[in-house]
This record gives sequence, C-alpha cells and structure tokens, in this order.
Amino acid sequence: MTKAYPSNLTWEQWELISGLFPEAKKGGRPRNTVMYAVVNAILYVLYEGCSWRGLPGDFPPWQTVYGYFLRWRVDGTWLKVHDKLYQWARVAAGREPSPSEAAVDSQSVETATMIYQEVGYDAAKKIHGRKRHLTVDLLGLVLRVLVTSASIPERQGAKKVLEQVHGMGGKVKRLHTIWMDGGYRGEEFARWVIDMFRWIVEIVLRPLEQKGFVHLPKRWVVERTFGWLNWCRRLSKDYEHLPETSETFIYIAMIRIMVRRLA
Repeated sequence: MTKAYPSNLTWEQWELISGLFPEAKKGGRPRNTVMYAVVNAILYVLYEGCSWRGLPGDFPPWQTVYGYFLRWRVDGTWLKVHDKLYQWARVAAGREPSPSEAAVDSQSVETATMIYQEVGYDAAKKIHGRKRHLTVDLLGLVLRVLVTSASIPERQGAKKVLEQVHGMGGKVKRLHTIWMDGGYRGEEFARWVIDMFRWIVEIVLRPLEQKGFVHLPKRWVVERTFGWLNWCRRLSKDYEHLPETSETFIYIAMIRIMVRRLA
C-alpha cells in the first residue's frame, strides 16, 4: 500500500479479524496476495462507492479483489466474521452475547439503471427498486438482513428475515421481544411470530399530531442503523445485480463499524 485511505483498517483492527478469514489452500502455488490489502480494497469500494474496475492502482488487481469478495460471500466467511464481531461488540458494551430484544424495519432504495433482478415498485414510498429488511438489537447492531424486491410487503419480508434470525440458534437464545412500527400491525402476523418462534411482537405507533423525526422508544434504533449505512456510498443506491451481494455489503458495513469500536 502506498496511500492511507479513510476506509483502511489500522493494523490493530486487522490483527483483530485476520484470523477469521480462511487460510490459503494447501497445495498449488503459495498465496502471494496480501489479505490486508484485499480487505482494505473491498472496504474502499464500499465506502467510496466506486466500481470494482475503479479501484486505485495501489490495491491488488480488481479481479483478485472481487474474486475474494465473491468467494467469501459464497462460503459464508463474511457472515462468520460479522457474527463473531457482533458477539465481541456486545460483550465490550457490557451486554450478554445474545440479545433479549430486537427491532425490525424496512427501507426501500432505488436501484441502478442496469439492475433488473428482484426489482419492484413500493407504492407507499413511491420508489422503484429494492427493499432492505433489517433486524437489529437495541444497540443498533445488525442480526440479519434480507434484500428483496421493493414490492414485497413489510410483513412478508419480516417473516423471512425473522426466520433467518431464528436460524442463528444459540446466538439468539435470550431473544423474546421484537419491536416494530405500525406497518407490521395485525393479529395474524403477531400470532404467527409467537407460534413459530415464541417471540412477542410489540408495536410502537407514531403520534399522529407530531411531524418530522419522532424518537420512538426502542424501535428508533433501527432507524439509526439505516443512517449508519448512509456513510457508505455503495449503499446510497442498490448497484448490485444480486440481492445477496447487497446483503453482503450491508454486513461488511457493519463489520467496519464494529471493528472500529473494538480496536
């Protein structure tokens, strides 16, 4: 590396997570790519919002960087790193590794012009694009995220993302309450959550007489998390051909936030 970019990890931050990435495969040619530079290049794409081909020349070749990004998405490495940092960040904040309460909300974002898979129209928000269904704990840290077409209703998307949260097993063994806004109201939906997961749905309604931002108890944390994602220009729109890639970039954004808190 010849230049220190704002998105770069410090050496202390890299030492914290370096052991969570896969080692080089045995046999064949020895790995000659520096993983620290690869991860910094991926963070550069996320933070600055450039294309893979637009990576500065002092990073490894963009084909190499994208190859590692894709490989770690497919084999679950990014999710593994995220979940480990999630537990460390909670403990560092004086909390139990497993959350007891969570909040769910969705955000509709426009897609780039060349994106056509899983794209729809959100009539309520009047946005043509995709919808991010986010589940966070009360620290604002992401548990699971699901990216769908913007036409998918909130409750339908919530069911899918809560199934993913339930699939975390022992990592959410203390979870008992899910905070949501009025868009998720409905006895049928609340009964489904209780029957499937034994979790209680708490609806927090916005006061009708108030305009602008309203601090809604416990549920506001997910709005703050959406704000954190805005720090990354790659997430200002959905530029990814596959929704799974969009989800991965959100997990990487949270990895960057958590590792900066820890080191």
